[in-house]
Amino acid sequence: MWKPPERIKYTPLSDDWPTREQAAGSLLFSPVQVGAMTLEQRTWVPAMVPWRASDDGFVTEEVLDWYGRFARGRPGAIVVEATGIRDVPSGPLLRIGHDRFLPGLRQLVERVRQESGGHTRLLIQIIDFLGIRRRPERAKYLERFLQVSDRHRLALGEPTLPDQEVRERLLALDDEQLREVLNEREWESLTMGQRERVTDTHLPHIAELPEVLPGLFAAAAKRAQEAGFDGVELHYAHAYTMASFLSATNTRKDGYGGSLEHRLRLPLEVFAAVRQQVGERFPAGCRFLSEECVEGGNTLEDSTRIGVALAQAGMDFLSLSRGGKFDDAKQPKVGEAAYPYTGVSGFECMPGYIADAFGPFGRNVEPTAAIRSAVRAAGLATPVVVAGGIHTFTQAETLLAEEKADIIGIARQALADPDWFEKVRSGCGGQVRMCEYTNYCEGLDQKHKQVTCNLWDRLELDEPGVRKSRDNKRRLIAPEWHRQ
Repeated sequence: MWKPPERIKYTPLSDDWPTREQAAGSLLFSPVQVGAMTLEQRTWVPAMVPWRASDDGFVTEEVLDWYGRFARGRPGAIVVEATGIRDVPSGPLLRIGHDRFLPGLRQLVERVRQESGGHTRLLIQIIDFLGIRRRPERAKYLERFLQVSDRHRLALGEPTLPDQEVRERLLALDDEQLREVLNEREWESLTMGQRERVTDTHLPHIAELPEVLPGLFAAAAKRAQEAGFDGVELHYAHAYTMASFLSATNTRKDGYGGSLEHRLRLPLEVFAAVRQQVGERFPAGCRFLSEECVEGGNTLEDSTRIGVALAQAGMDFLSLSRGGKFDDAKQPKVGEAAYPYTGVSGFECMPGYIADAFGPFGRNVEPTAAIRSAVRAAGLATPVVVAGGIHTFTQAETLLAEEKADIIGIARQALADPDWFEKVRSGCGGQVRMCEYTNYCEGLDQKHKQVTCNLWDRLELDEPGVRKSRDNKRRLIAPEWHRQ
């Protein structure tokens, strides 16, 4: 991941943890209404991808254990990882694009209810993503993948050259010369890996997205409802399809790109289709970006207008993230795919303990607060979820007291200590295992390895019944909490 040039090292914030009585009287542990759903407390575990599903997208015992462990801490809500709405291969990521996935998803709902004693609400994040290929070997790309055209022949000064000879000529060029011949997208496909964009309307399946996606999202939401989830989160953030439609970089000419009004069109149509399918009583909200943090991307001004429009459409909650785009991703190694959390926007999404003067804690707070303020100014009470480097009770309570958010998302800290919620609520905050923001977890995610935390994945490895990683070197679930 990109690091700021200042390279200032930070340690987790200390805290004066509340007593049991203080926690009971706090805003953080007070109820909040999300559409027709009541959360017992204002704590929220955002979606994190743990890479524990089967290769064909089914719930596994590892998935059940992962969410069951979070549920034992009894947060107000847990959002299940980005779950694909299409019935297509996507590796060890959960899918919801067919009824055959329902039995496993029902098991997941039941496990969370059982482990939390019915106190934690469970939502599922549903997502669409476009195609991306691994960075190819130079020779393989030029010999097999490049579509030779007259433009290449003219650039080589040989307008009648056969395709194979064009490829041979290109292979003989050095990188500087080759870059002069290839266009921007071809050069990107060679050096970064080919990536589809919502603006690739010359491709029929991209052009048809506005016709296809509302139905796919609506069907997925209906399955989530049938599986027993308490609500759905539409994934409109980061590097995925719906975020790309919202982005200022979306220049489609078919009424679904260009102006903000047109960029909002498909996200609103998707939500309308979902609402029609699941009804008014089934909570449906979305996760989107407070800022894209890339050149030419959405600014806070854009996102403020987006937030108001989504709230006016009837979203039951707005969950704010930031950054995490492909646009500024680092060049991957040959044979690997680009990862959208390696550039500046990735740092803004998941800042580490090496940061700039702003620090890694709460970088998304003020943008979120601005969006919430605009939503309230529009006369709407839609609850807003903030996340990003929040790990102490005082941080969370202050944000609520200052009305900068309505619900507190705790992600990496919840991974470091799934019992954070129970420990703080019971007056045992001093026993919290504090996240050190090394982004060890992010490094595992980047490699598509089962995500764990370095603060606990080597602890008590020899205990009977400990579920271990595929390499047998790490435990997959945090150790149980024994009160001191």
